[in-house]
Amino acid sequence: MLSRNLEKTLHQALALATGRGHEYATLEHLLLAMTEDRDAVAVLRACGVDLERLRGDLIEFIDNELSDVSLELEVDPKPTAGFQRVIQRAIIHVQSSGREEVTGANVLVALFSERESHAVYFLRTARRRPGRAGRLSTPIASTSTRKRPRAASIR
Repeated sequence: MLSRNLEKTLHQALALATGRGHEYATLEHLLLAMTEDRDAVAVLRACGVDLERLRGDLIEFIDNELSDVSLELEVDPKPTAGFQRVIQRAIIHVQSSGREEVTGANVLVALFSERESHAVYFLRTARRRPGRAGRLSTPIASTSTRKRPRAASIR
């Protein structure tokens, strides 16, 4: 079962895509919506992510790099395969751990399996430098050798 907050976040991701006339809701739309999800934000802050930088990077990317997924006709955007995989992965993980509710925090963890996505790249690069948020051993902390994925693609 999805938490009420996560349901709102998923609707927000679709609304972000709809508002821009995008045919697809991507991982970047999902991550941008997650920057307003209470459970995901708690994890992002604990990991030292600069939320304003993350939001700015995502908005710039969505507005400038995803113009090829825009349609002139207003249609309901479809979640990409990557978007669907992340949600499914979070559900399976929660079920296998014996818990009953999937939250934004679970989706955030599941997002890291999509290694070639711009969303994960932006997550990694939005981490504050050690000293301000401390050293972390989370996947978000390993930013030094990460390069931005080559081309915008719908995953």
